[in-house]
Amino acid sequence: MNAPLGLVPAPDLAALTAALGSLAAAFDIRWVEECTSTNSALLDAPPGNDGRVHVLVATRQSAGRGRRGRQWLAWPGASLTFSVLWRFAPGMPVPAGLSLAVGLALARALEKLGLDAVTLKWPNDVLARGAKLSGILVEVLPERGGALTAVIGIGLNLRLPADAAIPGQGGGVTDLAHELGEVPARETLLAAILSELYPMLNAYGSTGFGLLREAWEQRNAFANLPVRVSGEGSDLSGLCLGVDEEGALLVRAPEGTHRVYAGDVSVRLAP
Repeated sequence: MNAPLGLVPAPDLAALTAALGSLAAAFDIRWVEECTSTNSALLDAPPGNDGRVHVLVATRQSAGRGRRGRQWLAWPGASLTFSVLWRFAPGMPVPAGLSLAVGLALARALEKLGLDAVTLKWPNDVLARGAKLSGILVEVLPERGGALTAVIGIGLNLRLPADAAIPGQGGGVTDLAHELGEVPARETLLAAILSELYPMLNAYGSTGFGLLREAWEQRNAFANLPVRVSGEGSDLSGLCLGVDEEGALLVRAPEGTHRVYAGDVSVRLAP
C-alpha cells in the first residue's frame, strides 16, 4: 500500500510547455492530483484521435500497475508516473519490441540529464549501476481499421523513502536523488522524456525495432551474462546473446538458442 499522502507542489504547466518548446503542440497533457492508474484511465476511456499524443500524469496513483500483475509501489513526491497514448498507423504489426524502444528513449533522456551508467534490462526496466530506476508497462488496444493504440506507462523513481522496499528486485532499487545528487523538476524530467519518446515512437512506427537494436544492445545490462528466464510454465537458463530485430530475447542454452518474447516471464542473472 502507498504511504500517507504528503505535500507535493502543484505542477508548473507553463514551465512544462516552455521546456517542450516546438514539440508542445504535439501533446495534450493532463496532470491530475490522483487517479487509480494512469494506464487504466487511458485504456478505459481513450481520448478521441485529434492528431495529438495524449499524456496523463498523476502526482499520486492509488492502484498503479506493473508487469505480470504486480502493483507499482509509489510514495507521495517520490516518483514521476505517467502514461502516453500513441496511435500507430493501420498495418503496423503487433509491437513486440515497443517496450525496448521506450526504454531506449528513457535511457537517452536520462543520459542527457547527466546520468551515467544507464543500462536496460529486457524487456521493460531502466537501471542505474545495476539497480532499478524506472519501469515500463505497455498495453495495446486494437482500433477500427486494423490500427493499434498503445498505452505506455512509465514510472521513474525520484526520491524514495529510506525504508522503501520493493519486492522482487534482486538488483535493488535506486532513485535520481541518489544517482544525480539533485532531482530535476518534474516538469523538466517529463519534457526531457517526451522529447526523446516522440521521435523514438515515430521511428519505431516507420521501421520497427530493427534499426534501434544496436543502440539498445549498447545498453544491455545482461549482455553475454548467464541469465535465468522464469514463467509461462518453465524455466530457462543460458547465456544472454542480446535481442533480435523483433525485440525477442536470445538465450543460448546447451540444447540451442531460444527466442523469448515479452510475455509473462521474468529475467534474472543466474547465480
